Amino acid sequence: MSNAHSKPQGIARVALPEGVHPDTLAVREGLPPSQWGENSEALYLTSSFVHPNAATAAARFANEEEAFVYSRFSNPTVAMFERRLAAMEGTEACIGTSSGMAAILLTGMALLKAGDHVVCSQSVFGSTIGLFGREFAKFGVQTSFVSQTDPNAWRAAITPNTRLLFAESPTNPLTEICDIRALAAIAHEAGALLAVDNCFCSPALQRPIEMGADIIIHSGTKYLDGQGRVVAGAVCSSEALIRDKFVPVLRTAGMSLSPFNAWVVLKGLETLSLRMVAQSQKAQQLAEWLQQQPQVSHVHYPGLKDHPQHELAMAQQSGHGGAVISFEVKAEPHELRERAFLVIDHTQICSITANLGDTKTTITHPASTSHGRLTEAQRQAAGISQGLIRVAMGLEHVPDIQADLLRGLSSLKAG
Repeated sequence: MSNAHSKPQGIARVALPEGVHPDTLAVREGLPPSQWGENSEALYLTSSFVHPNAATAAARFANEEEAFVYSRFSNPTVAMFERRLAAMEGTEACIGTSSGMAAILLTGMALLKAGDHVVCSQSVFGSTIGLFGREFAKFGVQTSFVSQTDPNAWRAAITPNTRLLFAESPTNPLTEICDIRALAAIAHEAGALLAVDNCFCSPALQRPIEMGADIIIHSGTKYLDGQGRVVAGAVCSSEALIRDKFVPVLRTAGMSLSPFNAWVVLKGLETLSLRMVAQSQKAQQLAEWLQQQPQVSHVHYPGLKDHPQHELAMAQQSGHGGAVISFEVKAEPHELRERAFLVIDHTQICSITANLGDTKTTITHPASTSHGRLTEAQRQAAGISQGLIRVAMGLEHVPDIQADLLRGLSSLKAG
């Protein structure tokens, strides 16, 4: 697979046999080692690259000769990350960004203009709602927010100016699943593109490109890194889209992935499949246990058979539910927030943080953190109550996390 961004085709790629498994690509895909023969990928901490003469510099800056030029838009370490993630997602190309939200911003700047229209799930991450609904609107891009799970609502929202459909699957934090194939068909019938945020599953569990999606969005901060070390993002798509639409914007605007962060996430990709399967299995155990707790009114997890999109999730996500669970505490409406806080504050092992995708289990109250800047009406539309708690399962011993949550749950009277 070629990469039209910071790894020019004229620079050699690592030689791998055709048809190797994605788990092998996760360890081996990238650039050949330098003249020193390093086995671990090199970290190129340089802002610029030296040219042999002025004529060569001019040719490289004019894209007449392929080479690494300036780390805002071309760096070998970033290129290695991009090549590896593209191979794992099954796309032709990838472009690294400074964060997951930068990846979405780049997508909007690359594909949309004043007068264009977007159809977006109403259940996506709070900052994504803010970016489409508020920031892009300043520049004349209108967005309709619709039910994540109702393809008819997506179809009904299409206008002659619709250029992009945007979804997460599963969503943050209610783990709602969209039918990627159905949305791809709706988008393509309208002459639009479908972008899918694959943060919760990663290519270890789900490859949206195989179901018709055109663009894959990643927050590398989450499972791609896997240990909560750095902030990163990426967009995976066709070579033509990356080269012709995304690269010019990134080269000018500079929402670039740093070489160090790219190197950290690159190494995280090597263990991605092992971590995702293990964390999904542990999350399944925790979700089933939470269902049995009298202080819990509902558990949201795609691996549970009573999840509204359970069968679809199992088909799209390689038979796994993922590592994120959310659950509702029982309480009167005026007590929901207080009781949710009580459960969270009693934990002694879980990390109280809105981040996820770590080897450490994290816990948060979405209504006041990840979705805290939304209006109450927007939260209600997304189904996010004051009694909702999100847990992103790490790699700890499951009974230890159960005991940690029970410290808070047992302090509540069963409803």
